[in-house]
Amino acid sequence: MSRLDKCFEGLRETKQKALVPFITAGDPDAGFTLACMHKMVDAGVDIIELGVPFSDPMADGPVIQKASERALAAGMSLKGVFQIVKKFRIENQSTPIILMGYLNPIEFMGYAAFSEQAAVAGVDGVLIVDIPPEESADLLEELKKNQLASIYLLAPTSPKHRIQRVAEIASGYIYYVSLKGVTGAGNLQLDDVRNKLAEIKKQTSLPLAIGFGVKSPEIAAEIAKIGDAVVVGSALIQSITNNPDNAEKAQQEIFNLLSSMRTAMDAVTQ
Repeated sequence: MSRLDKCFEGLRETKQKALVPFITAGDPDAGFTLACMHKMVDAGVDIIELGVPFSDPMADGPVIQKASERALAAGMSLKGVFQIVKKFRIENQSTPIILMGYLNPIEFMGYAAFSEQAAVAGVDGVLIVDIPPEESADLLEELKKNQLASIYLLAPTSPKHRIQRVAEIASGYIYYVSLKGVTGAGNLQLDDVRNKLAEIKKQTSLPLAIGFGVKSPEIAAEIAKIGDAVVVGSALIQSITNNPDNAEKAQQEIFNLLSSMRTAMDAVTQ
């Protein structure tokens, strides 16, 4: 059984929902990312989404775009991301790690080489935001060979045929983009999210993670009532942005927000 499957099985047994933080690898440097990953686990997170920095992150809002710029300026690369994961695995063999990013760096490395190196590093799954399921067969084949989950996005505008296709090929979990727009934008309309999740659940038994717009413990708790996982990104990275010269303060703010989200989520699900 994969780390992801074990994670969600354990959460179902304890009647909890997954808390999934997103940070950009290498923002502001590799050492910060590694230390922050361990601190997030201490805060009670279940899965870590690690962003692979890219020069044109079109699905991301300004907060995460700036994080990619800082990481690239510091010299972070796809191979550098693998090194961070390898170092994390020295002390933590249980927390699933998902790489989230864009296709260009993966195509440059090659699907086979990427999948093999990701698996060796200790990655558990991959979410590529700009490859449609209809064009992902070659990548999907390599990911399967290396027992890496293929995570796909669905959105408020996803038609029934796209939901069906994603349900057929996805593994690990499905990431539901709760807003029309980029990361960190707008306000959640929970009734709309609830209705769309009901439609998706007719097609799949995979866990459904909800992200884009999660900014507070209160929102995290509301999402925990209707989804299987809560993804938070921009609100965490804002702490890094706000503390460019104080890594310890940034990590503590991230820890505090995630801890409060964990408490709020557990209060409504247990």
